[in-house]
Amino acid sequence: MALQVIHPQLKEEIFGAKVRPHLLHQTVVMQLNNLRAGTASTKTKGFVRGGGKKPWRQKGTGRARAGSIRSPLWVGGGTIFGPQPRDYSYRLPKKARKQALLSALSAKNRDRKIIVLDKWELAEPKTKLMRKILDDLKVTSALIVIAQSDERVERSARNLPAVKVLRVEGLNVYDLLRHEHLILTEGSLRLIEERLAA
Repeated sequence: MALQVIHPQLKEEIFGAKVRPHLLHQTVVMQLNNLRAGTASTKTKGFVRGGGKKPWRQKGTGRARAGSIRSPLWVGGGTIFGPQPRDYSYRLPKKARKQALLSALSAKNRDRKIIVLDKWELAEPKTKLMRKILDDLKVTSALIVIAQSDERVERSARNLPAVKVLRVEGLNVYDLLRHEHLILTEGSLRLIEERLAA
C-alpha cells in the first residue's frame, strides 16, 4: 500500500529557525534527568545493623581508637557520602523549551529529514505493513508524529526498535534527535504549526 508523499510549504519561523546547539543539549539533559528514578540508596554507619557498643576502650590497648564496628573504615561498615533517594527532575524556562523544539525541527528540515504524508492508512495493525511503508520511503530510523491516537499505526510500529510513534502533544527534542527521520501527516503538521506559532 503506497502512501502519498506531499511537499507542503513549511513555515519559516518554525522549520527555518536558527539552530541553537546549547539549548538542544540543555533540553536533552533535562529530559534524561526527568527520566531518572532516583532510587539509588546506601546505608550510612547510622543505618547499618550492629555497632552500638564501643569495641574496646579508648586508651591503653595499643590499637587505634574505635567507636563502632560499623565505621566506614571497617568491613561491613557504613558508606560515606553514598547516594540517597532524590528527585533529579527540573524544568527549563518555557521559552527555552520552545526554542529548543524549534531548533530540533529546523535541524531536521535543514538536513532534509522531514517526510510529510497525506495520511496514514493501514488495513490492520501489522509490523510487516509498517516495515514495507518505511522500506518504500527508504527509512530505517523514524519518529512518526500523528494528529490523534491511531491504534493500528501505534501497534504496527511497536516492535520496530528504531521507530517510535508519538502524538503531536508528545513531540519532544530528545526523540527528534534520537531518530534520523521525522515522518508527519498533513494533519499533524498543521497541529504542530498551530502549537508553535503562538
